[in-house]
Amino acid sequence: MACPHFHFMNECRHKVCRLWKGVVITMKIPQHVAIILDGNGRWAKSKGMPRNYGHTVGAKNVETVCKAAHDMGIKYLTVYAFSTENWSRPENEVAALMKLLRNYMKTCLKTAAKNDMKIRVIGDIEPLDEDIKSRIRELEEATANNGGLNFTIALNYGSRDEITRAARKLAKDCAAGKVNPDTIDESLFNSYLDTNDIPDPDLMIRTSGEQRLSNYLLWQLAYSEFYFTDIPWPAFTKEELIKAVEEYNRRHRRFGGVEEAE
Repeated sequence: MACPHFHFMNECRHKVCRLWKGVVITMKIPQHVAIILDGNGRWAKSKGMPRNYGHTVGAKNVETVCKAAHDMGIKYLTVYAFSTENWSRPENEVAALMKLLRNYMKTCLKTAAKNDMKIRVIGDIEPLDEDIKSRIRELEEATANNGGLNFTIALNYGSRDEITRAARKLAKDCAAGKVNPDTIDESLFNSYLDTNDIPDPDLMIRTSGEQRLSNYLLWQLAYSEFYFTDIPWPAFTKEELIKAVEEYNRRHRRFGGVEEAE
């Protein structure tokens, strides 16, 4: 069980030693964690506040969890911020989310510089307003050489859309004679995905109780461990992240194989 009295001591490759009541405990830390940020609206409603308040608090919590992930030794963190399906939400909520995104991009640039984060955005950004696309490019260029946490934001992202776009680009390259269809394998197809230079997630976390992927990283999550929690995203703390990693440590990743004991 996770405890707030845990203190991180040092990192050694994929393992972190922590001190708890004078006892040193070693945990294997996932290299890449992907999170579905769910429950902002429901959390706000439970507080008697409008849904947009939940989105605002949820956006602020991203920075908190980024720091916690970096402190734990997690190298890559990917969050599902806005899906291709989210456009179907009420117009006023979408407008509020876009306004929040604009503000977040401003603060994110400062946060990235302060914490040495490398930031990138995946998804189809073309439908977004020009000022948002400009801020995304600015953010990616300004942080390209940073060496801290690799933070990826899935924005106007849908995994089926990503795979479709990848297949379309690959088909065009085949038609142009750049790719021999007989050479297509998983590795080549992967190179056409938005996440082509990012390792697949080791652990996927979804907050707020729902237990589905909602069109998120379907290709990349093939062998990831899943962790579902009832805690809504605005209330998801460093201690909750520790719980998820502790559960990850109890899993046995076989990648389709078997263990010798079996």
